[in-house]
Amino acid sequence: MTIEIKISRRLIPYKYAFKVLQERVIEVQKGRKNELLWILEHPLTFTAGIKSKDSEILDKRIRLIKTNRGGKITLHSPGQKIVYFVLNLNKRKKDLRNLVNTIEASITEFLKIYGIKSSPDRKNIGIWVKEKKIAAIGLKISKWVAYHGCSINISNDLKYYEKITPCGLDNKKVTSAEFETNKVISNVNSNLKKIFLKKLEGV
Repeated sequence: MTIEIKISRRLIPYKYAFKVLQERVIEVQKGRKNELLWILEHPLTFTAGIKSKDSEILDKRIRLIKTNRGGKITLHSPGQKIVYFVLNLNKRKKDLRNLVNTIEASITEFLKIYGIKSSPDRKNIGIWVKEKKIAAIGLKISKWVAYHGCSINISNDLKYYEKITPCGLDNKKVTSAEFETNKVISNVNSNLKKIFLKKLEGV
């Protein structure tokens, strides 16, 4: 499969990225464009998935963007890496569990580079470090084209999570790679690109 790689150095507004993803889904469905792997960061943004509830908004002053991905309310901010996909499962395995497993394995392998031991939780989707969430996953499938992706906390300010019940898990905490290691995390884009491209070969 030919996957177009995009790595954005500047902050990309969420609504713009969402529009790009939706347009790429249509083009991939029609066979006009290649699949996409896009690594970026968003400015401070709160988004609500299709399973979100108003009670999960703790600070009623925040502006919330509704989206069609799975999951609940989550936070995007500088220092958090977003890995977006547009993958044509019609030409791959039509296996959503395999796709989720692949994303999970990619994140845990990435974090392992920095000495962070992490794992998925079958009850609570995402990747966890010592019962603290470090990465979230949210996907949407349209005619067997999968899109959206995952977010990984690298160096983002965790205080903003106090404004929401992140992913609906009021009894869980969140963390970041730099918080866990107390070190500056480097070569993030290149490591994410290498690992995800390798792992997606099995999807």
